[in-house]
Amino acid sequence: MNKYAERINRLRAKFEDSGIEALYINSVANVSYFTGKKGNDCSLYITADEAWIITDFRYEELAQSMSEWLSFYETGAGRNTLSFIESREERKIGIERSYLPLDLWLRFTAIEGKEFIPVHGLVEKLRDVKDAEELELIARAAKIGCETFDYILGFIKPGMTEKELATEIEYQMKKRGAEGLSFDTIAISGAKTSMPHGVPSDKKIETGDFVTMDYGCLYGGYCSDMTRTVAVGQPTQEMKDVYNIVLKAQLNACEKIHAGLTGIECDALARDVIAEAGYGDRFGHSLGHGVGLFIHEGPSFNQRYDAPIPADSVVSIEPGIYLPGKFGVRIEDLAIIKESGIINLVDSKKELIIL
Repeated sequence: MNKYAERINRLRAKFEDSGIEALYINSVANVSYFTGKKGNDCSLYITADEAWIITDFRYEELAQSMSEWLSFYETGAGRNTLSFIESREERKIGIERSYLPLDLWLRFTAIEGKEFIPVHGLVEKLRDVKDAEELELIARAAKIGCETFDYILGFIKPGMTEKELATEIEYQMKKRGAEGLSFDTIAISGAKTSMPHGVPSDKKIETGDFVTMDYGCLYGGYCSDMTRTVAVGQPTQEMKDVYNIVLKAQLNACEKIHAGLTGIECDALARDVIAEAGYGDRFGHSLGHGVGLFIHEGPSFNQRYDAPIPADSVVSIEPGIYLPGKFGVRIEDLAIIKESGIINLVDSKKELIIL
């Protein structure tokens, strides 16, 4: 039995507790999880003893390559997802409440004799814990990010625009083997660094600016994520002080996080350091989020996540301080969580770099 069939069996074990006989899956990432391929224009239908991929002629060869663990239902010529579901004997069918379009929900619920049950997190909880191959792909994506950072330190110059910097980051990642971006690259400077998700613009980088770069790439379908803040020219003492507070918080979290702590406890390892320094109200986001097929998935380091963090999950560690109209600092690593601590996938320098 291959790993995809094993994943499907693990999913089936959750059906009874969820009160369903089958699950219709249309999330791109969740389809990818059970196929190993990009899940665009495909959906899955999984029962206690069958598993189907539903797609059209364009993906016939792709579907047939999965025949070891998935049957193929070809849509077209009057055959579609609704006709497939109508033909099935299962009555209680789970649907992914976070992903099913309203139009399809309305069409599903018009089918007589079926009960559609919105479910949440069945597949995502499986995805929280990564296997060895997934961890290797994420590590490779992270390595591309680190190599790009090393290069970009020699590229940043006063007078270039944020857009030019962002474009170069993306080019260098792809040059090193990235198949795409995890998310839109953040490359911002000066007062704009106080915006956690600022958008690169035609603003020119100036001497004395902080520059924050938050970026990631896809490798083998899996994401990476890292952030570094550097100074271009001599920073002020206040900039140095704030940077060192964020660095202290990030290092404390990296040193003490381990599997079994709750997300709340992990978040506090950095948040408390920042609060004690008097900047608690300027750290408004969570400490970290899971990374995998999606750039934001479970588990999470935040003030609400009271579940234990499982071993072999991959989570970002990214405290920040943001002072509106002045500057901001964020430092982010990506880590595999283990019982004994973390394996940090980002080895780029974290101490303040002055270019």
